[in-house]
Amino acid sequence: MESKFTFAKGIDLAAFVLLVIGGLNWGAIGLFNINLVEAVFGSMSPASRFTYCLVGLAALYEIFMWRAIQRRWECRLWPTSAAQAPMPSAG
Repeated sequence: MESKFTFAKGIDLAAFVLLVIGGLNWGAIGLFNINLVEAVFGSMSPASRFTYCLVGLAALYEIFMWRAIQRRWECRLWPTSAAQAPMPSAG
């Protein structure tokens, strides 16, 4: 089955990128006490506040849409039947 790129998949990727940016920012804050968003946009400027809002919305999107995202990208956390289970390798 050929998978095609859809608008919903674009939203999924945008949310993923925003979560990575947010995670890296929190990592930089925790490890180095450097807020990358504030360094780029200024302390609590409209642009930094907008960035924080986008990251928060991306997190909410992922929380509430994770099953739909898995179906859209045909991801499986575990096999649904024994026929789909991978065969153990001998060796």
